[in-house]
Amino acid sequence: MNKLDPKIKNALEWIGCFIIAIVVTLLIKFYIGTPTVVKQISMYPTLQQDQRLWLNRWGRTTHTLPKRGEIITFEEPSKISYSESEIDIKNPVAKFYERTGWDWFVSEFLEMGDKRSYIKRVIALPGEHVKIENGKVYIDGEELVEDYLQPGIVTDVIGVGFSDFVVPENCVFAMGDNRNHSTDCRSFGCIPLEKIESTVAFRFWPLDKFGGIDAVK
Repeated sequence: MNKLDPKIKNALEWIGCFIIAIVVTLLIKFYIGTPTVVKQISMYPTLQQDQRLWLNRWGRTTHTLPKRGEIITFEEPSKISYSESEIDIKNPVAKFYERTGWDWFVSEFLEMGDKRSYIKRVIALPGEHVKIENGKVYIDGEELVEDYLQPGIVTDVIGVGFSDFVVPENCVFAMGDNRNHSTDCRSFGCIPLEKIESTVAFRFWPLDKFGGIDAVK
């Protein structure tokens, strides 16, 4: 029986190690955590453009809902605005593309292609009644204290949107801290658990802001 040439054997071993390293990296990224860069201003002043964050994906792996005040990332809904006739207050859940097979693998697992993600703060949880009026947010009739907002910021629903509803089961209602420059659940509805990708664990850049991100500034 012919033996492999030592050079070929060595090359195959290196290729095998390289493939294993890639697979392990992808599994960690999808199921445990991954770094990311803030690209938009919707979470200002809590998060600013070009800051680096570490995302915790263990909640997605264990199918655990985030807590109020936590900052989450989720897939961009397939529809981000509605006409008055399209709004369904009894089922205020965002709509998403249905991805299967290779499309799911490329978009969800590899996070390639045209997929985009949003980063927002969890405001309300399943079963809670949300009402937005007079520039404020009310949860089950109680005004929500939001110390993380800049002074003078008001919360409104411009045009057609979700301003008075109950958060459905296994969903969260999330908004950006920069309310006047954030496309969020006010426009497209609540985010189901299966579409939540991660929670923000901590910020690691710039170094002078290294650490966890509290619910207040």
